[in-house]
Amino acid sequence: MVQTTSSALVEQFLLPDTPVAVAQLYGGLREQADQQDFGLLVDDVVVLDTETTGLSFKKCELIEIAAARIEGGQISDTFQTFVHPHAPIPEEITKLTRISNVDVVDAPSAEDAVAALAKFVGGMPVLAHNATFDRTFIEKVKGGKLVSDTWIDTLALSRIALPRLSSHKLADLASIFGCAAVSHRAIDDVVALAGVWPVMLCGLLNLGPGLLRTLADMHEDISWQFRPIFSYLARMQPEKPFALEHIRRELLLDDVPARRDAAAFDQPINPITANQINEAFSLSGCVSRMYDAFELRPEQLQMAQEVRAAQASEESRSIEAGTGVGKSMAYLLPSIMYAQQNNVTVGVATKTNALTDQLVAHELPALNDVLEQGVRYFALKGYEHYPCLRKTLQATYTHLPVQDVDTSMRSQATIAQDQLTALAVTLAYACQSPSGDLDALGIKWRSVPRSLLTTTSEECVRGRCPFFPQLCFVHGARRRAASADVVVTNHSLLLRNVAAEGNILPPIRHWIIDEAHSLEDEARRQWAVEVSAHAARAAFESLGGAHTGAIHELLVQAAGIEGSTLVSSLLTKAATACTRASIAISELFSTVADFCKEHNHSRAYDTQTIWISQQLRTSDAWQAVMEAAEPAIHALDEAAKLILEAQKKIDETIQKPQTELSSEVRNLAELLDGLKLIISGEDQSYVYSARITRGRGGLTSEALLAEKLDIGTELAQKWLPETISTIFTSATIAIGNDFTHFNHSVGVDSLSDGAHKDVRLSSSFDYDNNMRVLIARDVPQPNDPRYLEELEDLLFDVHCAMGGSVLTLFTNRREMERVYEGLQPRLAGKGLDLVMQERNSAPKQLRTTFLSQTSLSLFALKAFWEGFDASGDTLRCVVIPKLPFANPNDPLSKEREVREERSWWKHSLPEAIISVKQAAGRLIRSSTDVGVLVLADSRLVTKGYGKQFLTSLPTSSCTALEASNIGRYIELWRDSQK
Repeated sequence: MVQTTSSALVEQFLLPDTPVAVAQLYGGLREQADQQDFGLLVDDVVVLDTETTGLSFKKCELIEIAAARIEGGQISDTFQTFVHPHAPIPEEITKLTRISNVDVVDAPSAEDAVAALAKFVGGMPVLAHNATFDRTFIEKVKGGKLVSDTWIDTLALSRIALPRLSSHKLADLASIFGCAAVSHRAIDDVVALAGVWPVMLCGLLNLGPGLLRTLADMHEDISWQFRPIFSYLARMQPEKPFALEHIRRELLLDDVPARRDAAAFDQPINPITANQINEAFSLSGCVSRMYDAFELRPEQLQMAQEVRAAQASEESRSIEAGTGVGKSMAYLLPSIMYAQQNNVTVGVATKTNALTDQLVAHELPALNDVLEQGVRYFALKGYEHYPCLRKTLQATYTHLPVQDVDTSMRSQATIAQDQLTALAVTLAYACQSPSGDLDALGIKWRSVPRSLLTTTSEECVRGRCPFFPQLCFVHGARRRAASADVVVTNHSLLLRNVAAEGNILPPIRHWIIDEAHSLEDEARRQWAVEVSAHAARAAFESLGGAHTGAIHELLVQAAGIEGSTLVSSLLTKAATACTRASIAISELFSTVADFCKEHNHSRAYDTQTIWISQQLRTSDAWQAVMEAAEPAIHALDEAAKLILEAQKKIDETIQKPQTELSSEVRNLAELLDGLKLIISGEDQSYVYSARITRGRGGLTSEALLAEKLDIGTELAQKWLPETISTIFTSATIAIGNDFTHFNHSVGVDSLSDGAHKDVRLSSSFDYDNNMRVLIARDVPQPNDPRYLEELEDLLFDVHCAMGGSVLTLFTNRREMERVYEGLQPRLAGKGLDLVMQERNSAPKQLRTTFLSQTSLSLFALKAFWEGFDASGDTLRCVVIPKLPFANPNDPLSKEREVREERSWWKHSLPEAIISVKQAAGRLIRSSTDVGVLVLADSRLVTKGYGKQFLTSLPTSSCTALEASNIGRYIELWRDSQK
């Protein structure tokens, strides 16, 4: 039964910053759908849904099929049947669907059920929410392909029709638009989708005939499930050209003016007082109104006061705030108050986009609800997260990059359809969204290269783009962010902004750097220069020549255009130059491969990195590299100049070029600049290296690298002078009470006396009672032949004593694999499950698997040492087999040895201590968590530096035992916790 739409419910599911006119349009969709006649689109179609024993297409089976025939906009007939699977229905599926083994015991086989379905459908078009799922399960049954040739994925279509909704789940759509409720039973979901279908069509109709015609006409040579729908709806309205510039201009009429640049103030600031902070965090203050059960945390209040004081006095702080302090609120609230009182913008930079999203989706909305003035906040991400409207429109008529995607698991036809759908949802989103990014649009990135929809800082044509700057998502985001109280971004974008001399982010002078322990490593990654054989090969393959690639496509197009003789001539010259450059680069990297083989003294690993020292530069092998580099650099320079000249003439001559060469020009320029830097080796701020990677079949890939040596000095010179106050915070930045290592890594040790302060705040958690640290004092050293055997025995005892839920963090993949090979079957014999982080596996998927099973144990590498939250019984024990010291043969370590005295003590030791603190932090994530940290490296008791590791841990409950006694100790400790 169709109900009325609740405006409040619609508003609840709208994305933030949705224009009022768009919100009103969505609010009226149900009523519009009841009155609109969609003719053939709601006549002779079938809505379908299935229930299965799980999500795996290979292992799982159908257990229910339901369908409904729609005629004249109404359900005229229904089909419903259980299906008898070959295996019992899993308990969790029964709980979800309420379909039991009793229900399916006398049900028809999958083949009979699908045959009956095919008869019911009769070849009519089928609508299904996430149609790939239902279609795959139907068509893997014999006769399933006879059901229908036309399947419409309403999930993907709803993203195009309703791009401003935060959720496109069928249950949410049904709830928003007053349709029958979803219940995880196939027939209920079918009825719900039948009710949502006309609403979806209204959403598409409201996109306007111009956009609908554009979508219907783009790449007509590609078979696309949505094309007939767009074409039909476009014919229902008067013809109208698609004018995205005009639409964007209308959306952005009500922009808020930018805040003042705090560096340009000609009057004293108006600081927040200590009393204002005390009041905000009191039992009657605004923070208490955010929580059902507010509890004053002294450490949180102290941190908030430090943030307030730093901003008021224009100073910096390094604040170590243990888990449970509540540091997000401690820095957000005083920063917002300061920003509003002084009409400036404060920036928050976190480690990842996930943490950015957490602040934007939870903490800031909560503060917006309790603060009298609300909060104006904005999230900024990198160029690759925002649609480039110029490139997106261009892609509607230029060659689709189907070949740029791995086709081993999907057909080219499927990839092309996914790319068309991505273009459609992006254009629809652009027509209703003043700002925003691509991350929540449901785009299938496995099929869609980001370069199809996005640009880069170097590739952006700026003034030559009709959307620059106000109408652009990227530059518009920067401008709109300048009007916010708080801008939230990530370390990566902040550091790119530093490298771009402040041309990416708005002029923010007050910064909070969260998860600051990661800033140095991220800066080293961001500012590294790499020239690889693979990148060079890809660049020249993309360019092609007279017979392939972008140059060939443009030559063919130019041949049919009057007055394009000069363009053709330039392209022909460029093709010849690119061939010469490609050959020269290939010869260079062949010489680099010889150099790597001569100086690579180990064959134990797939990847080897060779430090290019000043001494090594005098070797015959490196002289050969330099000799090969000279013609390569010359050929690259010539090719880049000709490509750039051709691109300029193409812009003047061809109105709608089939492709453009901007990214290729940038790629060649980066190759050229990188080669010059690394081959000369004159810039002493870098450490240089060569890397060789062995792949399948013995194939190798070579690369030359330059990495910044001293990140702190770079930040002190290029960024800190541009800031007024900076707060660096993390749960792990101090070595005991000493901040020396961290402060140098971010450059604050260069500030004048009194301009910086270190603050260490303890956690509010009871670590001494809730956490035990056990040290295996007699495990052999890693170079001892007995090491892996005795480590395996220790891990067996630990896993058995804990009953699973153990995370073991390795520093070496080969050691992890060898221990896993012996331990996994031993644990299986005890009924305990152990999984390992496989090569090329996705850490995100593995984390999800681990978190979903409370007794599963995991062997993992670097990706799990930090940023991995698993509270409660999901994780009861963390084991660190070996202290995570940097590889002494790493180029950075060797360069430091040459340039600094006691470099190991200054860098490797504190970095290892921070890593162990991070790993220990995985164990206790809430006040009720309890657990055991096992340190299986005997150097903690045999070496003088071991004490520094232990005193940096959040608990004093450390016990050194023989490895054979650790399992029994854990059992006794667990019994005491019951």
